[in-house]
Amino acid sequence: MENNKIGNYRWVICGLLFFGTTINYLDRQVLSLLHPILEEEFGWTNSDYGMITSIFQLSYAFFMLLAGRFVDKLGTKKGYAIALVVWSLGAIIHAYAIPIGEASVQFLGILGFGGLSISVTGFIVARLVLGMGESANFPAAIKATAEYFPKKERALATGIFNSGSNVGAILAPLTVPWLAHYYGWQSTFVIIGSLGFLWLVIWLIFYDKPEQQKRLSKEEYTYIQSDTVYDINPVDEKKEKISWLKLLKFKQTWSYTIAKFLTDGVWWFFLFWLPSYLKNQFNLSGSEITLPLSVLYTMTMVGSIGGGWLPMYFMNKNTSPYDGRMRAMLIIAFIPLSVFLVQPLSDISYWIPVLLIGLAASAHQAWSANVYTTVSDMFPKAATASVTGIGGMAGGIGGALFSFIVGKTFDYYMAIDNLNFGYTLVFSVCAVAYLIAWAIMKLLVPKIKIIKIEEIRD
Repeated sequence: MENNKIGNYRWVICGLLFFGTTINYLDRQVLSLLHPILEEEFGWTNSDYGMITSIFQLSYAFFMLLAGRFVDKLGTKKGYAIALVVWSLGAIIHAYAIPIGEASVQFLGILGFGGLSISVTGFIVARLVLGMGESANFPAAIKATAEYFPKKERALATGIFNSGSNVGAILAPLTVPWLAHYYGWQSTFVIIGSLGFLWLVIWLIFYDKPEQQKRLSKEEYTYIQSDTVYDINPVDEKKEKISWLKLLKFKQTWSYTIAKFLTDGVWWFFLFWLPSYLKNQFNLSGSEITLPLSVLYTMTMVGSIGGGWLPMYFMNKNTSPYDGRMRAMLIIAFIPLSVFLVQPLSDISYWIPVLLIGLAASAHQAWSANVYTTVSDMFPKAATASVTGIGGMAGGIGGALFSFIVGKTFDYYMAIDNLNFGYTLVFSVCAVAYLIAWAIMKLLVPKIKIIKIEEIRD
């Protein structure tokens, strides 16, 4: 009843972020689902595919650092809109990877570089552009969440919009194989990549900062600001100069950054390599992987929202926000241990690995809902996108290294006819990553200390 009096426009904003994140993940997932087709057409090795995915992650990592600053400077509305245009174009140009590759190989040859095939080079260029645009999604979404939600609701709001990544991952296997079968892989990239422009129109109409939002009631605006004291005039916030070097001096920044470095690679592995895993281990391909992947990513959506709710359970029992969040994250960190059983139980049915990996992937999304929220818990709003960008860069680098190593590992064990053990090694790393990350976070920030704007001004 109280919320009805206050108003619920902040949840409309959460819905916008949810659909934006859905499109973001739908665009990046197309390649992994087309990987078996492209692998056969172009003769790619696991190392080739690992190189392509690694370049995307490095691009994502590098530009996320810049994207955080970009969004903080330009503002959430314009920053997110520009990013979406870039990543949608990046998704579309995958369809033209071969002519792009031919031109790129010729250009690199003039410069004295060579060695990569035309197809690999073309897809690398397309992934570079995609990563550049997609890097701004989470800095912008986290900043929007900090603008529109009081701290006690941010983890839940983050969990809801972050579940859009799972919906995107669900929609991808439901649509991509069908589109590829009837229209070809090139048209699939164009059709999926074009969806972002529909969302863009809605975003430009319905999003403004709270103090400029005519659809937001005074009561809801007061509620949003109920546990927040602005460090600067909100109208001038995007003009505030935030020092990256000063941000790096704080243990809070490193707590978030190291956690992202150690755990993001696990999610990237689940996202980019599962179709190939199902093909290599169970000879599933095309439409055969639609149901198992849809079930798996549906599980992750539940984890994302549940992870946002869990710290609220502790906070409602008079636990401080940080202690409640860390308790929730410790519980979540134990769940990925389930993937230790993936290979030992895989002979029973492919559904056993699917469900176990789904449980671990669900835990990752629950973990992410809380890790992202630690930034807005500990830093002023003017710095949230910048810190998110720093951590996102670390996560992208960690993911790129992991993807590159995974490709080399699979090629090695495939060459000695023991790919099963290669998967066992990789799943073992995935199992323990979250507990290690949690321990480091707790060591760096045993108790929360909120950073003031004066401490990080440039």
